[in-house]
Amino acid sequence: MPAPLLHIDTTPDLPAEAEVVVIGGGVVGTFAAYYLARRGVSVALVEKGRIGAEQSSRNWGWCRQQNRDARELPMATKSLDLWDRLQAEIGEDPGFRRCGLLYLSNDEAEIARWAKWRDFAAGEGVVTHMLSESEARARGSATGRSWKGGVFSPTDGIADTSRAVPVAARGVMKAGGSVHQFCAARGLELQGGRVSGVVTEKGTIRTRMAVMAGGAWASSFCRQLGIRFPQSAVRSSILAVGPHVEGLPDALHTAEISVTRRGETGGHTLAISGRANVDPTPQQILFAREFVPMFAKRWRALRPGGTEGWRSGHETAARWRLDEQTPMERMRILDPRPDARLVAETHRRALELLPALRGTAITASWAGYIDATPDGVPAIGEVTGVPGLILAAGFSGHGFGIGPGAGHLVADLASGAAPIVDPRPYHPDRFAASSWGKVADF
Repeated sequence: MPAPLLHIDTTPDLPAEAEVVVIGGGVVGTFAAYYLARRGVSVALVEKGRIGAEQSSRNWGWCRQQNRDARELPMATKSLDLWDRLQAEIGEDPGFRRCGLLYLSNDEAEIARWAKWRDFAAGEGVVTHMLSESEARARGSATGRSWKGGVFSPTDGIADTSRAVPVAARGVMKAGGSVHQFCAARGLELQGGRVSGVVTEKGTIRTRMAVMAGGAWASSFCRQLGIRFPQSAVRSSILAVGPHVEGLPDALHTAEISVTRRGETGGHTLAISGRANVDPTPQQILFAREFVPMFAKRWRALRPGGTEGWRSGHETAARWRLDEQTPMERMRILDPRPDARLVAETHRRALELLPALRGTAITASWAGYIDATPDGVPAIGEVTGVPGLILAAGFSGHGFGIGPGAGHLVADLASGAAPIVDPRPYHPDRFAASSWGKVADF
């Protein structure tokens, strides 16, 4: 079954024009539209399926600074501040709370890496506590195990993946923007080489600024304009158990299993960090060389997949006409099958680690496509050669937590405001170079 998701009513009529059109109703696109609307910019958000229905509702829900790559840490910190304000601004609860995140380990090398990150983060104003053996055992008492050490990041938190993005979309409409579900963007119209309109299945919106925040669909969309954006997705599986299991931390990570409390049911989601399936696609073949460093670093966590990705069409190498049905209309919502063996292994590990879960059954399982860039850092910035097109994609499994900050940065770039963080580390031009830098550690 698909991941739980709050369904919302959105704007029925497509506007003839808008100052900015945001393509993609996931966490980044929705927050970009939200912050544009709040500053009085005429904005339309178009989504081929339902708001938040792909990876934005299929992740753990962690909103963290802990263990962030140095390039992402400023955006993570800003995002937590924005998460804090959201309920008061919209008048509706997105399910965010700073419950703290707990990491436990028996691997001394891993603990040493966490300590090194703590030292770096302290210089950035981020508080994180290394845990001794006795402290780790006390905080991890739900496991009934001893631990060599751990980390507790008290200012980090979680948000409700079933509610957060739909609530933000309601915020867009309350602030004067329009939101359009089941309205696929087929492509762009250009005039003098510059964006002049967004062509959707329901008509064309005249605009001089478009944001491509289409998640795993972004590269195939860009290809229609002759833009080469290296992007590849893996299929991640997750499951839910419960409800009403008491005595567990709200958010716990170990090498064996990661556990998160679900706000709407009192149940928990379970996953094995980093584990995913690689479904071969034309796009993966096209960008294979660029992803060699990433694969070399993370291959132990990846497993061969099947034909799910090829059939879904999000990583097609094909071109399409703007007056015909596109792959986005044939596959409104990416809802791939979870890996049954991985789901079973995840559940088995959880029952072994956490006695409180014994006797609970799997209530749901689902999968989603995590889109990545070759260095694991998102691409955010105006596309060189296509004035008026801002790309915001490739969030590499980090998009939900940093979604508010990323959306704010996009809104800044689109409106000419001072950027909330330094945009230079994210600019997509870095992929045109022969070397784009270090692959992210986390």
